[in-house]
Amino acid sequence: MTDFEQTRRLFHMPEGVIYLDGNSLGPLPLAAEGRVSAMMTEQWGAMLIRGWNDANWMAMPRRIGDRVGRLIGAPEGSVVMGDTLSIKVYQALASALDIAAERDPKRRVILSDNGNFPSDLYMAEGLIQTLDRGYELKVVDPEAVEAAIDETVAVTLLTEVDYRTGRLHDMAALTAMAHAAGALCVWDLAHSAGAIPVDLLGADADFAVGCTYKYLNGGPGAPAFIYVSPRHADRARPALSGWLGHERPFAFDLHYRPGDGVDRMRVGTPPILALAALDAALDAWEGVEMADVRKKSIALCDLFIAEVEQRCPDLVLGSPRDGTQRGSQVSFLHPEGYAIMQALIARGVIGDFRAPNAIRFGFTPLYIGEREVIAAVDILSDIMTNRLWDQPQFKKKALVT
Repeated sequence: MTDFEQTRRLFHMPEGVIYLDGNSLGPLPLAAEGRVSAMMTEQWGAMLIRGWNDANWMAMPRRIGDRVGRLIGAPEGSVVMGDTLSIKVYQALASALDIAAERDPKRRVILSDNGNFPSDLYMAEGLIQTLDRGYELKVVDPEAVEAAIDETVAVTLLTEVDYRTGRLHDMAALTAMAHAAGALCVWDLAHSAGAIPVDLLGADADFAVGCTYKYLNGGPGAPAFIYVSPRHADRARPALSGWLGHERPFAFDLHYRPGDGVDRMRVGTPPILALAALDAALDAWEGVEMADVRKKSIALCDLFIAEVEQRCPDLVLGSPRDGTQRGSQVSFLHPEGYAIMQALIARGVIGDFRAPNAIRFGFTPLYIGEREVIAAVDILSDIMTNRLWDQPQFKKKALVT
């Protein structure tokens, strides 16, 4: 059984702060500072460019990809790190469309839902324009995805956990339906990896992508990951054919030849310092069972919902009530949601806001427990009961919400 009292000691948490925003940016793992410092002084500083060989920097995207892979049910050698999540969405979708076109060139629909993160949809729109082959992006309500999977669909592009509401798609069921209809699946795990148990191999997913700065605590701008099913690994054609995805990068061939397996999804020079921070962050997951994380997460979310509904009747639940249908976050709705969240942050309870009216709270058992939940609701209740949010300084919108 996972010892969450032990894991919470692995993170830096400012005194007086209740941090309920790990679904947006995880806190600093205590090991990360030393790891990055050592990388800078003992490797970059002492080795200079020799670090690529002597410290094996070039292998970090695959090595750390395998560490992430163990948290998402991916076999060794099927995950590689690098770039941003939006870039990886573009790569995965382009590769999936290529494979789908080989099977049935008449299919022209990319199916997604309006709970998908907008950047995923922007990437799809941009790819459609670039390809100029008559593809169409069809966006439906999350509840309508199943019914929309038909013989016109080439690829489904879905986020497993809705970033606004926490609503959870059934990955295995929807993947099976898509495959039965002749389509491929691309899954975005931005709000899944490190939050809920994920089994990409068991679900038979074709491609998956995700970020590492949320529940995996890799730090601001931490590199994204891409998973390619082993059955597609040597036939996927990367839309962004960078030099490190080449079969022999240091041959400097003028013509691109894809590397073996998931290595072909590498693009440019890996962010070594960011990977060092992520590597340290992943140490916190050693000995952690995702089933324990899930059980505790549901309990914390359920407690929060019950307390808020009892003590803050003006807030409306914006997430599924059933914990098994929800990720590791809870949203409440209010017309003055932004001001309410700013008032909370001013009192040391950090969550975030998503337009038009959702205040979001992430519950990460690695560093959050029942006492933080109750203390957060105490402050929220005071703010709501006494309308403490109704002040000009809380209504002025910042660039990042």
